[in-house]
Amino acid sequence: MGWELEESIYRRIATTTPTRILYLVLDGLGGLPGPDGRTPLEAAATPNLDRLVREGCSGIFDPVAPGVTPGSGPGHLGLFGYEPMTVEVGRGVLAALGIGFPIRKGDVAARFNFCTLDGEGRVTDRRAGRIPTEKNRELVALLRERVRPPEGVELFLETVAEHRGLLVLRGEDLGHRIADTDPQRTGVAPLPAKALAPDSERTARIVDEIVAKITEVLRDHHPANGILLRGFDTLPDIPSLQERFGLRPVCIAQYPMYRGLARLVGMEVPEPPASLEALPASLKEHWDGHDFFFCHVKYTDKAGEDGDFGRKCEVIETVDAMLPTMLELRPEVVVVAADHSTPARLKAHSWHPVPGLIWAPSTVLPDRVEAFGERECSRGGLGRQYLRHLLPQALAHAGKLVKFGA
Repeated sequence: MGWELEESIYRRIATTTPTRILYLVLDGLGGLPGPDGRTPLEAAATPNLDRLVREGCSGIFDPVAPGVTPGSGPGHLGLFGYEPMTVEVGRGVLAALGIGFPIRKGDVAARFNFCTLDGEGRVTDRRAGRIPTEKNRELVALLRERVRPPEGVELFLETVAEHRGLLVLRGEDLGHRIADTDPQRTGVAPLPAKALAPDSERTARIVDEIVAKITEVLRDHHPANGILLRGFDTLPDIPSLQERFGLRPVCIAQYPMYRGLARLVGMEVPEPPASLEALPASLKEHWDGHDFFFCHVKYTDKAGEDGDFGRKCEVIETVDAMLPTMLELRPEVVVVAADHSTPARLKAHSWHPVPGLIWAPSTVLPDRVEAFGERECSRGGLGRQYLRHLLPQALAHAGKLVKFGA
């Protein structure tokens, strides 16, 4: 069954109820075995997650399709029940929404990383040593002062967080179909902006001109002496979770991109928690008035991208220790899942399916999985599915989908 047909059916049978769904997403959770043969999730001490999986049901999920390595945008759209190959959103738009930038229809937005270039112009660090956000702000202020776009085009440069920033172009007849300039590896030069459609050729030339000016201004600002652009896009039209399912959703997330994703699908996005440990308190603060709680943890993904197996275990254990406090709020349904895998061995996103569980004491049929891990979940009662099918099952367990047909 195609996604459009599924979508029409779900919209017809969706109903509003007071039941609450806690949707806990550990970004980049999936992994590969370390030296002792266990993944970070398998190696971490997770008594609370293990209890949920014993009392619930589990499976593994392909964020986009088997063998496809997803970006964070497609992975989260799958988590929210969208078909990520049909509904695409670039990182630039998500970054703009995440920091509250007033992006308009027709604007072209891209996320950028400050990076480190050697004397030959080759990338030696794609994240410029993860410079602090305050240094980012200083550099963005300098670029705003020194870099001028071509006539007829407005250029906006904004700090996102750490090494991440936002570039937005505004003007007539701009095209957004432009390939990333980030080569996704070190030892090579940044790529030129390549138009992926004829209507974007002029915009690609404008991007190259601006990047050249930025590189000249940053030349003596090691380690952040260059930029890499990713995720060119313009603001799309996407139906909200309220329109689709009648939900009253709220986002509890620290990182701007995920807050942007939440805004894109119609979630309320309050101020972020000050730290990972503050997440349960923020959840409690916003418990009333909502029935869907998207709680996002970035640090599992960050540890995986840094190749830090031990740190990834520690983050998982920290989240596990927070679960009892979150469960005191008495959600009727708890989902624990991920948007993609980020194995520490690879230091990058991967195509491996992600583990997930549904805990719903009143309605779930428990399977025989004893621990929350990739290999244990692969034999769970949910089997292997597309990630977009996870949300409808959570809605069903919460009584938010009525009977279909006579």
